[in-house]
Parts: sequence; structure tokens; C-alpha cells
Amino acid sequence: MHKKSLAELSALLSSGETSSVELTRYFLDRIAMYDGDINSFVTVTEEQALQSAAQADKMIADGKAQVLTGIPLAQKDIFCTQDVRTACGSKMLDNFIAPYNATVVEKLNATGMPMLGKLNMDEFAMGSSNETSFYGAVKNPWDLERVPGGSSGGSAAAVAAGLAPIATGTDTGGSIRQPASLTGLSGLKPTYGRVSRWGMIAFASSLDQAGMLAHSAEDCALLLQGIAGFDEKDSTSVDRAVPDYSADLNKPLKGLKVGLPKEYFGEGLDSKVGAIIDEAIAEYQRLGAEMIEISLPNTHLAVPAYYVIAPAECSSNLSRYDGVRYGYRCEDPKDLSDMYERSRGEAFGYEVKRRIMMGAYALSSGYYDAYYLKAQKIRRLISADFEDAFSQVDVIMGPTAPTTAFKLGEKADDPITMYLSDIYTIAVNLAGLPAMSIPAGLADGLPVGLQLIGNYFDEAGLLNVAHQFQQSTDWHRQSPAAYN
Repeated sequence: MHKKSLAELSALLSSGETSSVELTRYFLDRIAMYDGDINSFVTVTEEQALQSAAQADKMIADGKAQVLTGIPLAQKDIFCTQDVRTACGSKMLDNFIAPYNATVVEKLNATGMPMLGKLNMDEFAMGSSNETSFYGAVKNPWDLERVPGGSSGGSAAAVAAGLAPIATGTDTGGSIRQPASLTGLSGLKPTYGRVSRWGMIAFASSLDQAGMLAHSAEDCALLLQGIAGFDEKDSTSVDRAVPDYSADLNKPLKGLKVGLPKEYFGEGLDSKVGAIIDEAIAEYQRLGAEMIEISLPNTHLAVPAYYVIAPAECSSNLSRYDGVRYGYRCEDPKDLSDMYERSRGEAFGYEVKRRIMMGAYALSSGYYDAYYLKAQKIRRLISADFEDAFSQVDVIMGPTAPTTAFKLGEKADDPITMYLSDIYTIAVNLAGLPAMSIPAGLADGLPVGLQLIGNYFDEAGLLNVAHQFQQSTDWHRQSPAAYN
């Protein structure tokens, strides 16, 4: 069952060959069997999942089912879930029981998808390896000594190991695409504003976007259909019609113009990863796509600009965690200042503290113009690079990550090297574009992802490009041997 696509599972449910309760129990059993080694879940909602599955079976029996009805999924622990702990990978929120559902959760509940549980993540989504979580590091199912990527590492590991058929994730600078690359999955980050951020705990509000990690582009299309759309509760949500994301999956690629940024194929790209990306590009040429070399000249400025903007927004967003209203509070504070200082000092992890300090500095008097304002100007230049590129091509293609999954602890003491793990993904978030990573091959037995970047609100085009590749290759069907 864990190797079947969402469409296949939907067909089994609608035909009566299995029930949602049976399917949900199957995945709960796999979680119990395997997750002790992987650490992808922080909360397993067994009772709630089985109750939801029984309701889904009734929807199916009454003829009220949708395509996703009855298929279980897991939620990244950044989405508020009513009456279930939402900790965001942090000691700060370890005792926080959300009083409401995020819009993404509400929409998926309405379709009748049982929630298996909440998934581990880097603390407050800050990290590229899922090692900053208060609940411990997540292990990559392909090699338990390696990272699954981050911050959606729990989502990636759970789907890669077959503990859930699909999972939600969030992407602020590559946090869906990079773990998808390192675990052999298809991961989609939609256009900023395409999916509601309401009820999604904020890291950097102008960059965060909800998406998903799945085995295939087709599965991504089905889940995006369920979560996309305008939400009046989210001021950053875009009021735009939602197309049928599955309608054009089988459209031929003949005549497709693909941009290959020369900046993505130079120094820093592992030679074995580069060779696999070259093979994937050749496959697209066989499918009828035309390759065009392009330039994104401000790419080298994306990482420094991001690490001014994102920490600045983080320092603002995380100021609400003060020990007063909700979350962790230190014991026996002497006065208000002591409560603020000790609550935040005791509950935030090292990486979160680092980013809060960086952000506060960048926004401080005398440095705002020199750092934050300049970074925003660079952000506009990066967006202009993409606008110019999309006047020439339909989609941009390149590596998702410069290397395969690295070993646990390998980059923990070197934040700059860790930040460069997202060198190919960050610019997309600064521009607000849609992008996805799909499996393109294996290097020394570890997955390599191909990144596809689309124009604004062209998720359907991206999914078509990804699906056609997956129709002619089987890399998306590869899975770690220990979890077959």
C-alpha cells in the first residue's frame, strides 16, 4: 500500500477493495514499526486518525467522496491543529495545544483526509538539516547516518520511508525542495500567496509558503488542488481562480523552452550531482524540450540577501514568545524583565537565537539602511532577473542542492556551509516564484533532485513538466531498501 500513488489509493477506496480505516491502520502500524529509528513524527494522533477514517468511509458510502477522501496524510508541525500539540520543533511551544486549525488543515479535513500525526522539523523552520529540532534530529531513510534535509525533514523522511502517502511542508528558502532532493521525493513550493498561510506559524512572513512532499508530481497536483485558493483570513493570499492542476499533466513537451542558468552549473556543484542533472536535461531534450542557456546574474547575492531579510522578519515574528500569553515560561521569575529574558533564553535553541540576533541587528537604528533596505533592493534585482529569464523561456531547470545528503553533525558547527545547502533554492523564495524538486537519479546510492522553476502561478505547467519526466523515468519509484 505504501508504494501506491494517491490516485491508486483513491481507486481502491472507491471500489471498496480497502477502507479508509484499514488504510489508516496500515500506515499507523508502519509508523510504530519504523519511526523509532527515523524520528520523523513528534506526535502520532492514532485515535483521531481512526475516527476521521471512519467518517471518511461514511462519506464514501454516501457517495460524497472526493478524490482525496479517506487517504491519510501527515502534517508538518508548523500548522496549527485544533486540540493537538503544535510545537514547531521548539521547547518554546512544547506545551502549546492549538485552539483552531490552520486553513490548510481545515481544507484537508473537509476533504476527508485522516491526519496520522504531526511531523518533526527544524525549530521554527530554521535549518537545512532537521538537526535543530527540540525533539532531536530526523534520520534520512536512505542512510540513517545522514540528514534528510530541512526544515521539512520529518515530512520528507516519513514519506520516503512509506510511513505516510503524502505530507505537508513549508518552504521559506528551500525547506520543501531541498529535503525532497535529499530523500528522493517530489516536493512543490507554490507561488507566494497561492496557498493560505493562516494558522501556519510564521518564520519569515514574506517568504514562507505551504506546499507538499510526495512520491510524484501527480500526487502533488492532487494535494495542491485541495489546499490552493484565496483565504480572506490571510492578507498575503491572492484572490485568483484555482485551475485543475491535473488537467494538463499529459500534455507533450514538444517546443517547451527550458532555461539553464549558467550560475547553477559552476563551482560548488558536486561533479556526480552535476552529471545526473545533465542526464535529466538530456532526457528532456528527448521529450522535445529546447534548452537555452540563460543568466541570472544576481544569483550570488541571494544567500546574503536572504540571511538579512529572513532573520529580520524572524526577530519580529518571534518577539511574541515572551512567556506571558502562551508557550514556555521560566520558573519563579524575579520580575518582568527576568521572565522575558529567561523564558526566551531557556526555550529557544541556538540557531533560533542566532537568527533573532542577526535580525535585530539588521533592523537596528543606524544599520537598517545599510543592511535590511539594501537586501530588499537586491531582492528586487533578483526578481527582475527571473522576469527577464521568463521572457525567453517557459521553465528554468537546474540542481536542487549542490550535494547529496550529508552526514549528521557534518555541518552543525559551520553555519555558513550549512546555509549554502540552499544556494539554488533561496532566490526562488525572494522572488515568490513556484518551484519543485523531482528525483533525477542516484549518486553513490543517494538521491539527487532536479529543480524546476516556473513563472508566477504556473504550478500547472511545472507539474506537467515534472510528470512527463516521471512518465519516461522511474526515479520517483525508487525507495530506500530497508523500508520496502
